[in-house]
Amino acid sequence: MTGKLFYEDSHLAEFEAVVQSCEQKGDKYLIVLDKTAFFPEGGGQAADTGVLNGVYISDVQEKEDVIFHTADAAIAVGTAVHGVIDWEERFSKMQQHSGEHIISGIVHERFGYNNVGFHLGDENVTLDFDGILTKEQLKEVEYEANRAVVKNLDIIAEYPERELLRTMEYRSKIEIEGQVRIVTIPGYDVCACCAPHVKKTGEIGMIKLVAMQNYKGGVRISMRCGFRALADYRGKEASVHAISNALSAKEDKVTEAVERLKDENFRLNGTITALQRKVFAYQAAEIEQGKNRVILFEEGLDGNAMRELCNTVLERAVGVCAVCCGNDKEGYKYVIGSRQLDVREIAKDLNGQFAGRGGGKPDMVQGSLYGSQEAIKAAFYV
Repeated sequence: MTGKLFYEDSHLAEFEAVVQSCEQKGDKYLIVLDKTAFFPEGGGQAADTGVLNGVYISDVQEKEDVIFHTADAAIAVGTAVHGVIDWEERFSKMQQHSGEHIISGIVHERFGYNNVGFHLGDENVTLDFDGILTKEQLKEVEYEANRAVVKNLDIIAEYPERELLRTMEYRSKIEIEGQVRIVTIPGYDVCACCAPHVKKTGEIGMIKLVAMQNYKGGVRISMRCGFRALADYRGKEASVHAISNALSAKEDKVTEAVERLKDENFRLNGTITALQRKVFAYQAAEIEQGKNRVILFEEGLDGNAMRELCNTVLERAVGVCAVCCGNDKEGYKYVIGSRQLDVREIAKDLNGQFAGRGGGKPDMVQGSLYGSQEAIKAAFYV
């Protein structure tokens, strides 16, 4: 059994231990110590990383009460080691995990929903609940969670006796065998949990719920706490500042400025579309009525415009019309249409000759070709 120093003091960043075993596994080594401050992966939380006598520890796993440290190099059995965990990483994880307990406790108490999934990632924490929350309810939960933070409550971890445990009400996502560790945040949550936590809620810092989506009949909430919440705020602040400068608008007015820009863009797109239709009509008028095949090479047209030009030309009773947009170096997007023939065979032939891809319905296909304009034109008119 490995002594678990992280339960004795969750803020222990450095420790002394002795190597009990060291076995090679591939290009890594699995090291067992008599005791450790490295938390092994568990309860939705990734393992700590750090160093033992300067040797990097990339992963930590527990099996049958023995904790294995994945090391980049061997350390001889019996060696006294000085361990240093990545404290910034550990503290961030504790901030997130303690924040998750508060959120889950509030949601359970107010709405009766259970936390059925939890993942502590490198950026966001996700919490899955088996019920639906509205955006307003989410705001209420977030506000109450931050009230819990400023109360600076003690976070208590204990191992109740079996008799007491039977009478306790606590959250748990799984059936637990053996000794049960209960983490309590007074007034907010009582939950079975194996992970280290901050000592007081004030250490969590801001709790920010950054997103919510429907998920498996309930909701998935994305959350950031403490320094991660600060980083999130700074990133969004930088974005707002950049938009403010670009639009020459005050930072608290960027939403209105963006809406005006959207409206202007919508109007301009309408004007462009109307002008394109006039240009297409003039182009079509110059094409011989009833011509068998027509291929046009254009620049700057999107898929919708290419289809519209093709249809405009077909109104001249043209048998088959192809519109290509691109260049010889990067290739061409194409639209081929007809009101008389199945153009899929034409597209299949061109795709075969010019490393193309695409398809569609008998009256219109679209795709891409790679070749010179002259070669594509010659193949089309065959």
